[in-house]
Amino acid sequence: MSGYLAETISKLKEFEGCVPWMYRDTAGKVTVGVGLMLPDAATASALPFLLAETPADPEQIAEEFARVNALPQGKLPAFYKLPTSPQLPQPAIDAKLSSVLTEFEATLRQKLGGYDGLPDGVKMALLDMAYNLGPAGLLTGYPHMLNAIETGSWSQAAAECTREGISAARNSWTRAQFLSTVVDSIRAEARAEVRAEVKAIEKAPASWFGKLRKLLFGK
Repeated sequence: MSGYLAETISKLKEFEGCVPWMYRDTAGKVTVGVGLMLPDAATASALPFLLAETPADPEQIAEEFARVNALPQGKLPAFYKLPTSPQLPQPAIDAKLSSVLTEFEATLRQKLGGYDGLPDGVKMALLDMAYNLGPAGLLTGYPHMLNAIETGSWSQAAAECTREGISAARNSWTRAQFLSTVVDSIRAEARAEVRAEVKAIEKAPASWFGKLRKLLFGK
């Protein structure tokens, strides 16, 4: 797994939480793992839930889905957990999250020209937004940001990436990914200028160094 994907997974766990049992999110959707929405019992039953360290059968998973779905929405995840609640093991949560991000990245690669050449920070920002909004929500809801990305206007992209309904910390992190690209670009330009100056000095005739020494030290 590439470095930026692994870092994106880590940040998504921080922002979305990582809950191994089923619960209802603030929108009322039955959810598990790292904000993975389960539209129906069949979708839940396809996941490798465990019950007392052994695989839960589809009926047990479907029963738990129905129980959770009947509870009030928007409570803390612990509200929905019983001692008998099936749970997803961490490797399964990570594998599902990685699979979803890979699918989202394939969509972004198809829709955004030059995606693979984007800086890692920009890719992380886009993947976080895609996971939160869905790829369609990202691609249709942020035209100014996407135009800025196409032209490499990272400061403008940072100004256009704010989302409603998420924490200020998450919005700040997304902006920081775009702005880090600005900093990296400045550093790269500065390094290029220094290399050019060094090459110019290396090519200067020996008499030039003598004149410089006399000017600086009077010798």
